[in-house]
Amino acid sequence: MSAKEQFVPLNVAVLTVSDSRTLENDTSGEFLVEALTNAGHRLHERKLLRDDRYAIRAQVAAWIADTNVHGVLITGGTGFTGRDSTPEAVLPLLDKEMPGFGELFRTISFEEIGTSSLQSRAFAGLSNRTFVFALPGSTSACRTAWDKLLCAQLDARTGPCNLVGLIPRLGEI
Repeated sequence: MSAKEQFVPLNVAVLTVSDSRTLENDTSGEFLVEALTNAGHRLHERKLLRDDRYAIRAQVAAWIADTNVHGVLITGGTGFTGRDSTPEAVLPLLDKEMPGFGELFRTISFEEIGTSSLQSRAFAGLSNRTFVFALPGSTSACRTAWDKLLCAQLDARTGPCNLVGLIPRLGEI
């Protein structure tokens, strides 16, 4: 088996953004933790914050500054209400956006929830060699993102290419 065919466990942080949930009833964050650990990745840290753009930005910035963190999964705060501020908090931190993630997520979501998918501001990108994914707050949306996009792209065995294979080259200039 070549190195490209071997699973590479990543260290992943999970952030739930919610004004109404607690760690005890956060089914979306819990799903993401279970999904990533069941896939063989390691949970670096899990946090739950109120929808405050500066607190969100500070937490994500701390994780992307930590060279031990390969990825950050954020659930919540991606809608259109007045309090939804995850994109405003995190997009300024990104070195590169990954437009295909949001596009594919909304396309897949359209098959599940119809035109309601246009309200999603899900996005992804790269910051300081760390992958950042912002997902809607519903557990169903997190399941869709994990099962149909993230699980494969965070697995070095996925061909013809995957995000894990890019890690050694993320610091190139």
